[in-house]
Amino acid sequence: MINTATAATKEPSPVYHRTINVDGINIFYREAGDPTKPTLLLLHGFPSSSHNFRTLIPLLKNDFHILAPDYPGFGFSDMPPMSEFDYTFDNYSRYIEKFLSLKGVKKCSMYLFDYGAPVGLRIIQRNPAILEHLIVQNGNIYAEGLSDILKSYRKNIDENTEASRALVYKAFELEYTKFEYLHGVSDPTKVSPESYQLDQLLMDRPGNKEIQYKLKYDYRFNIAEYPKWQQTLRQLAPSVLIVWGENDPVFLKPGALAFKKDIPATEMHFYPTGHFALEEYVVEIAERIRVFLKAQQ
Repeated sequence: MINTATAATKEPSPVYHRTINVDGINIFYREAGDPTKPTLLLLHGFPSSSHNFRTLIPLLKNDFHILAPDYPGFGFSDMPPMSEFDYTFDNYSRYIEKFLSLKGVKKCSMYLFDYGAPVGLRIIQRNPAILEHLIVQNGNIYAEGLSDILKSYRKNIDENTEASRALVYKAFELEYTKFEYLHGVSDPTKVSPESYQLDQLLMDRPGNKEIQYKLKYDYRFNIAEYPKWQQTLRQLAPSVLIVWGENDPVFLKPGALAFKKDIPATEMHFYPTGHFALEEYVVEIAERIRVFLKAQQ
């Protein structure tokens, strides 16, 4: 006869899929782990969502309290029209900061991926006390990490012709989405096709590509903030872990190495894969995160 009380205590903690209203916008997020344990905030990039962390969260949820929100216009969060929401990285950072406040989080470690870097660094710059430790996975805050792909976006947006806009809009189609997922990987059969297919399905919602174009335009203001964010890191001197797909065509390996300039003790691990390193190396990255964060406790 099974003791149901004992069985219940052995049940693995679930991953919850929730929404919370932040200033009238429903923010979808994934949550797992014991809220009394140290919080790890996972911030996603383009063109993904918290779905990018679907395999990482189960590997860390027994040791940490995990929060992974979707930005407005991404994943399963609301996508208000541009006339009703300011689609900028600064505004995203303010919504995520409010999200953390509503969740009662006053201090957390941050995992910054891609767009998550400018979102997270803005939060840290406004509220340095919120940061415990920093994990960066293919999220750039150095000029050395800017690829020709990113530079071409700015050039084409600045030209602002029908032809140049069309070149930027190619980044919102399935061919490019698959390119970001598959370029530089060691074994493409390890990359789950529903990852890029889901991203594209959500990208194809009416009005979303215009939102994404606005964000590509706004990225220039991130680059202007890079020196300030670097100074913030020097002042705070947090423990930093780099886990980086070294074949990333968007954010280049020199951008990862540059963290050493400001935080010489930065721990670095590179993997023979592309932009979405978790698709191939989630087990290895999860273990690096666990060991890194445990060592800081």
